[in-house]
Amino acid sequence: MTATSNSGSPSWLLLFLAACLFGAAPAGAQSLAPYKDKLFKYRNITASHFGGDFIVVEYSKQRDLRDRDKVDQREVFGNYVSYRPKRSRDNYQLTANGRTIKYIGTGKVEGGAKAIVIYIHGQGGNRFQGINDVSFGGNFNRIQNLMVRNGGAYISTEFTDFGARGTADVAALIAYQKQLSPRAKVVVACGSMGGIICWNLLKNGGYARHLDGILFLGSPRDPAFLSSGALSRRVPIYMGYGSDDTVYHWEDQANFFKQIRASAPGYPIKFTLFDTGVHGTPIRMTDWRLVLNWMFAQG
Repeated sequence: MTATSNSGSPSWLLLFLAACLFGAAPAGAQSLAPYKDKLFKYRNITASHFGGDFIVVEYSKQRDLRDRDKVDQREVFGNYVSYRPKRSRDNYQLTANGRTIKYIGTGKVEGGAKAIVIYIHGQGGNRFQGINDVSFGGNFNRIQNLMVRNGGAYISTEFTDFGARGTADVAALIAYQKQLSPRAKVVVACGSMGGIICWNLLKNGGYARHLDGILFLGSPRDPAFLSSGALSRRVPIYMGYGSDDTVYHWEDQANFFKQIRASAPGYPIKFTLFDTGVHGTPIRMTDWRLVLNWMFAQG
């Protein structure tokens, strides 16, 4: 018997297609080992554009939310979760810029990490959002497990604001983590309005030199990025949006993706549109392992 997707395509073929779209890691490149890939993989890629840099992924509210969550949008079924990261999870704080930055981390937060992923919440969020094991379909639990099981660190942080001070807070945390783990690749993932901080990090040469990738999960665009000199630094970018997002309309973000490609041909940037998804869908549905392995392979 051959497993198939809703579209009738064999599941192995969809996995192969996804790997091709995001690029296979070259020999010797850092790569995260699989973890619950069958549960978190994209079930059906319905369209591919720009040489695979822009893909459309089918989102089913019944399959991907109601059948996945024990309590809709609050608690995922237990098979999506492993509590192994709790063994090393702890609260931390860093004093920098005359302020105290509170964050929660798991894995090799105190040094020796091979990779570091930092989550930046949106408006109304806090450091507890990105460490919640059972919300957003268990996807935050998956990234924690990917880091812990691959010798990395995962951090969910708070910050002063969404402006210059908040950006400086996050930059200080990144710099501190690089001191502890100088060889680690650093990726920052920004949810919703937190994307303002991610664009600010990219535009600042001093901050961007520590970055190996940025994820925008339902975030606003920043036209100033195009004239900031950041394009030459070529930090890999992933942009994920739901087609029914009423906060940041996907068409505006897709046009910005096209502007970046036109301004800097060959820039490492990917766009994933979750068809019928809403504002929070990219946080629930983005395949962390697929995106991070692509970023790690860029250099």
